[in-house]
Amino acid sequence: MRWPLPDEYPHLYVEFLYLFNKKRDYYECHEVLEDLWLEEGRHPLYQGLLQVAVALHHFRNDNVNGAVKLFRSALAKLRPFPDDSLGIDLGKVKGDVQEYLAHLEQYDRQPIDFYDLTIAIHDAKLKELVGEVAIRERRTAD
Repeated sequence: MRWPLPDEYPHLYVEFLYLFNKKRDYYECHEVLEDLWLEEGRHPLYQGLLQVAVALHHFRNDNVNGAVKLFRSALAKLRPFPDDSLGIDLGKVKGDVQEYLAHLEQYDRQPIDFYDLTIAIHDAKLKELVGEVAIRERRTAD
C-alpha cells in the first residue's frame, strides 16, 4: 500500500476522523473506515483504527467483553506502526487504548464509566480537511 501524502488523504479517512473526534459516532466512523480498509487492500493500520471505534461502540452499549476483545486486537494491529503514522499521533492512540483496556480488564472489580477517546491530529493539512467536513456538516444541518 502506498501511504497518502499529506495533501492526498483519502476522503473516507478524513470522514472517519471527523466522525470519531467530533460526532463521537463510533459505529458510523467504523463503517466509513471499513469501506476504505476494503478499498486499500485490508491494511492492518486501518483495521486497527476501525477496531478502536468498534470497541468504543461496544463499551458505550455495555458490551465489556466485546470491547476488551476488540481493543486487544486493535493494539496487536497498531503496535508495529510508527507513532506518527497517517498524520495522527498513533503513539497516543496506542497508549490510550492500552489504558482503556487495562481499566476494562479490571471492570468486574472496578467498573468505570464510558469515556470518549480523541485521535490527536498532527498534520496541519489533515486538521484543515477534518475542519472542512465539520463546516460542511453544519451547513447541511442548517
